[in-house]
Amino acid sequence: QYQLKESGGGLVQSGGSLRLSCVASGLRPDYYAIGWFRQAPGKEREGFACISSSGGNTKYSESVKGRFTVSRDFAKNTVYLQMNSLKPEDTSTYYCAAMYVERLTGTTELSEGAFHFWGQGTQVIVSS
Repeated sequence: QYQLKESGGGLVQSGGSLRLSCVASGLRPDYYAIGWFRQAPGKEREGFACISSSGGNTKYSESVKGRFTVSRDFAKNTVYLQMNSLKPEDTSTYYCAAMYVERLTGTTELSEGAFHFWGQGTQVIVSS
């Protein structure tokens, strides 16, 4: 059974940092790119970061570029999202998702339709 589980969300002050984790089970990490998405109440879900199945390529939206960093640990089948310089507008529920790709490729994507498996989400609240 495939499962993605996010953790690490919480309440942080503006300018602070958080690190989210996405642990995958039942998925071979070398066959999946992992994306991060977020959705605030009343807004559409936004894809903002992705790391390739090789771990060598990353892609970010303009809204987080320079502040967020995605990385992965193949041995732990875990993807991390380091979020720095957080802003109140980063307040959202954060989801990780897996996209099946060729083994160890550089493919990245930010469109949610490309992803096959989703976690349940973790909430991040940034106070001003």
